[in-house]
Amino acid sequence: MNALLQRLIDAWSGISTREQMLVGVAGGLTILSLLFVGIVQPIIGLSTTVASRVDAAEQELLAMNRLRRQYDIVNTSLSKVEERIRANHEKRNLLTLLESLAAASSVQVNSMEERKAQDDEKYKETRVEVRLKSVSLKDTVSYLTAIESSDQLLTVKSLRIKKRSDRSNLLDVTFNVSTFDIL
Repeated sequence: MNALLQRLIDAWSGISTREQMLVGVAGGLTILSLLFVGIVQPIIGLSTTVASRVDAAEQELLAMNRLRRQYDIVNTSLSKVEERIRANHEKRNLLTLLESLAAASSVQVNSMEERKAQDDEKYKETRVEVRLKSVSLKDTVSYLTAIESSDQLLTVKSLRIKKRSDRSNLLDVTFNVSTFDIL
């Protein structure tokens, strides 16, 4: 190591002042470049990475807050529905209730069949398929409105309406009505 240092000192002494200045400036620029590439540039890259991570974290926080608000809205709605289900202590048989609502709406029910519904771990669904033949649109709407506004929590799950070919002002209507119990 000392021999190498001695050779550099001898070489430095053997060049002119102008050359020493040129080599010194070139060496200084080389050292500055190495410092920039080795120290400054990684720090700048790190700060850019940190800034992008902060932006990503802020976006994720906004998304989480939005999801939390949506969850709270859905949870509140679910609580209200569960309260309505619990409030139906004197719950009537679904088939009997649908027949009485049909009579009140002046609708003649063609058939009602209880259908298998998927049970949830928290809720039991009772589903009935109702078929109406040769009914007017007004009577159909009246009956569906009576079902939806019943004291007992009822939900119309599906609705199929066909225009009759023999009498165009009458309809054949098929729909499913569900009610729920909390297990």
